[in-house]
Amino acid sequence: MKELTRPERLAPGARVAVVATSGPVPEERLQAGLDVLRGWDLDPVVAPHVLDAHGELGYLAGSDADRAADLQRAWCDPSVAAVLCARGGYGAQRMADLLDWDAMRAAGPKVFVGFSDVTVLHQAFATRLGLVSLYGPVVAGADFVKSARAQESLRATLFAPETVRTLASAGTALAPGRARGVTLGGYLNVLATDLGTPSGRPGARGGLLLLEDVGEVPYRVDRLLTQLLRSGWLDGVAGIGLGSWRDCGPYEELRPVLADRLGGLGVPVVEELGFGHCDDAMTVPFGTAAELDTDSGTLTLDKPALR
Repeated sequence: MKELTRPERLAPGARVAVVATSGPVPEERLQAGLDVLRGWDLDPVVAPHVLDAHGELGYLAGSDADRAADLQRAWCDPSVAAVLCARGGYGAQRMADLLDWDAMRAAGPKVFVGFSDVTVLHQAFATRLGLVSLYGPVVAGADFVKSARAQESLRATLFAPETVRTLASAGTALAPGRARGVTLGGYLNVLATDLGTPSGRPGARGGLLLLEDVGEVPYRVDRLLTQLLRSGWLDGVAGIGLGSWRDCGPYEELRPVLADRLGGLGVPVVEELGFGHCDDAMTVPFGTAAELDTDSGTLTLDKPALR
């Protein structure tokens, strides 16, 4: 697995677009998130349909076509240095194939940030555009607007990425060892449901897979990991870093599932790296070469996430 192209870091005064790719966006939290961005001396511009609600499907922020148009317009706007997602939820899968990836490729590299079901777009940014992207907080996320640590992790990654090249585990090694590879991954549920789609990655071979999820009880986590195993998607993976598993049952019940499904791969597995659906979530890049070391409990990037 090869490294992807790194976009340029942001500078004070940079214009950033906020788009809704998935679920409905709470206006009060959106305004709070925009205030954080303005406090960083960024110039946030809200896409036209961010506060839309779908007329019949209440779990979507407006129509698929409008959400896709907002993302594409923002990406192709030369005055925009970064595109940040307003929230996750569900819906990014529905609009991923409505994007003109040729036009977006022609627009050149820029920063893309989001997490949760936005995983499907991280996959597409890797396969269609060959770009490093940031698995980090959404602008209207409750965990972002309330967490100074999550804010600082994203701010440092955007403006001074050389200062945040190491992610430290708060847990122990599920399987010991050291591995090198290129980072990929995200939300387990979406990685499993993205199998076989036009922009899904063909597999994790040679990569350092970063996994997390929310709201899936242990047997469903088992089912999702088993799907990745049976499909061959995990064949040749170099190492695995586990993030948060909020509302996935007591961790002492989930941990044996993770050990059972991932331990047979014979690769290092580090727990509790502090990214995903958790308090104080750290921002992690996908598409960069790194080393996973279970002795030190760290994921260390070879280079800063952004140029």
